[in-house]
Amino acid sequence: MLENLPLFSGLTDDEVRTLESHSHRKTYRKNTIVMEKGDETSSLYVLLSGGVKVFLTNEDGKEVVLNTLEPGAYFGELALLGDTERSASVITQEESQFLVISKREFTGCLSANPQIMLSLMRQLVARVHELTERVSSLALQDVYGRVAGTLMQQAKEEDGRLVTGKLTQQEIAQTVGASREMISRIFKDLREGGYISIENKRIFIDKKLPARW
Repeated sequence: MLENLPLFSGLTDDEVRTLESHSHRKTYRKNTIVMEKGDETSSLYVLLSGGVKVFLTNEDGKEVVLNTLEPGAYFGELALLGDTERSASVITQEESQFLVISKREFTGCLSANPQIMLSLMRQLVARVHELTERVSSLALQDVYGRVAGTLMQQAKEEDGRLVTGKLTQQEIAQTVGASREMISRIFKDLREGGYISIENKRIFIDKKLPARW
C-alpha cells in the first residue's frame, strides 16, 4: 500500500519495507473515533480498507464535514511535522483498517529521504487550495451550487460512470452548510430529472448537472 501512495513514491522497495516493518495495523469498528480534535498523539494513518469522515464540531454540537476519505488516503501528517494538536476529528463510517506509522519512524524516514518532504509539501499545498476553494464556495455559491460542487469533487470514474463513495444526505448537508430537508428536495429534483441515481448510498452522476436549480 505504501509504495502506491504519492507521498512515498520516491522510496526504494527496501525503504518501503523498512518503513512498513516499523508500522502496525489497527482495525476500528464502524462509528469509532480514530482521532479527536485537540489530541496530542502524533502518528500517520494510512487507510487500508473502509472509509472515514473528517469533521469539526462547535460548542453547540453542530458538525461540519471537511472531507470523506477512501482506501489509499492518509491523515495525521500535520501532527508529525510539528508539535501541534490534532486539527480535526476523524470517525469511521464502516469497519476500517489502518497502517499506523509513529512520529519517530516517520521523521527518521524524512531525514533519510528528503524527497518525501517535497512530496508532502506539494500535497499540503493542494489541500490548502482545496480548502480555500471550499470556503469560497460556501461564501459565494448558493446551496445547490455547493451541492453540485461537492458531488463533482467526490465523484470518480468507474466503469465509464461518475460515482461518489458512500454519502448520506445528512453528510452532504453537513459538508455544504445546509439543512437535511433542503438537500432532500435538491436530490429529489435531480433524480426526477435523470441527473443522478443512488445505489447503496453511492451517488451516480448520469448526466451533466444543471447550472442552476
